[in-house]
Amino acid sequence: MQELDHKKTIDLLNAIMEFELAGVVRYTHYSLMVTGPNRIPIVAFFKAQASESLLHAEQVGEILTGLDGHPSLKIAPMEETYQHKVKDILEESLSHEKKALDLYKNLLDTVTNASIYLEEFARGMIGQEEMHNLELKKMLRDFS
Repeated sequence: MQELDHKKTIDLLNAIMEFELAGVVRYTHYSLMVTGPNRIPIVAFFKAQASESLLHAEQVGEILTGLDGHPSLKIAPMEETYQHKVKDILEESLSHEKKALDLYKNLLDTVTNASIYLEEFARGMIGQEEMHNLELKKMLRDFS
């Protein structure tokens, strides 16, 4: 096994935590903006996504402090598009999930062969983010 690059790992974990916290705000906002006949299940979906993003941020924060890192108080930048049709919100969500997937893949690349625990954590998160991508793509099919 190789030595874990603590600085790079902590920096990446902070970026992930900031991104997940931005997801809490993003998905909460989306849940408030959905209108139309399918509002109730879509709102429930976005509320669940917001809760899951918070859980992910908490998990990352626990790892960060375990590595003697200091969790950031920032959230990743977000752009307000003012596009609130369900299709637009789902497309923005898919873009967000793709970025999250890339962050976790970067984490995996950084910790591979240096920490089994962090490798397994990153792989698990990649699996979850891949599932979110699939779900959003399926939700968008009716809009094609």
